[in-house]
Amino acid sequence: MTRSILSRYLDPEVLGHVADQHLDPAGLVIGNLAGAHKSPLSGFAVEFAGHREYVPGDDPKHVDWRVYFTREKYFVKQYELETNFVCHLLLDVSASMRYGEGRMQKLLYASQMAAMLGYSIVRQSDKVSLVTFDSQVRGFVAPSNSMAQVVRMTEHLDELEAVEKTAMADCLSDVAGRLGRREIVMLFSDFFTDLDQLEPVLQRLRYDKHEVVLIQIMHHDELAFELDGMVKFVGLESPDEYLAQTEDLRHAYLAAVKRHNAQLEEIAQRNGCERLLVDTSRPQGEVFIDYFSQRHARRAR
Repeated sequence: MTRSILSRYLDPEVLGHVADQHLDPAGLVIGNLAGAHKSPLSGFAVEFAGHREYVPGDDPKHVDWRVYFTREKYFVKQYELETNFVCHLLLDVSASMRYGEGRMQKLLYASQMAAMLGYSIVRQSDKVSLVTFDSQVRGFVAPSNSMAQVVRMTEHLDELEAVEKTAMADCLSDVAGRLGRREIVMLFSDFFTDLDQLEPVLQRLRYDKHEVVLIQIMHHDELAFELDGMVKFVGLESPDEYLAQTEDLRHAYLAAVKRHNAQLEEIAQRNGCERLLVDTSRPQGEVFIDYFSQRHARRAR
């Protein structure tokens, strides 16, 4: 049973593109294990960072005697600690994420991306958690860097039913209150929500020094509106139904989507968040290759 669930969310071909990629935090992080990422704390390990004056209680073995002989003052060496990080994967499981069929369904596509990123993060010995939400927080898989975490995540993903409306701002505010350290927050959603209410929550996450990545998952129909003729539109988060000629809607619909996505991009830039727009018609391997390449290029700059 577990193997069949894993195969639903972990595509070996896509994993080949993800497994060897290293997700490094954009800034300093605080973890609880020795790892590969810079910590804002300083101590006596890893990489030399500078000196500070000796105070009673400091271990004499850290005294820099060369400095003492030149300045006749006691200074101790300080080093930058390296630490692991925690990445929180937040997945919108509201009814609008149900749109699409097969592997192009938004919820399945986002779930697969989250599972594969989780696998990559655990593989580099960092911690990952999974939070699912719609009108409220539905599930929480606590942070772990064990490979068993991937099984726990995929089992939870396989139990999901996207039937409720979204209350993204309230749910994220709830989650933000549980995070106490500099960590990474990756949010998977179509972002069909009130963006004005969302922005203060993003500001809170950034104020708490979290790195925030907004991964916007949209079906190709929603981006291009390549529908023809008379179509019956059925609401996923409301009982409304509309029978309409697509040619009468196309121009206004595309303009509305463009305005909405432009507002989300402005909010992301204004608050120092990273945003990635994903069309579910794209192969996930290509999406991950492009994302990691762009991320590494930004880090290099």
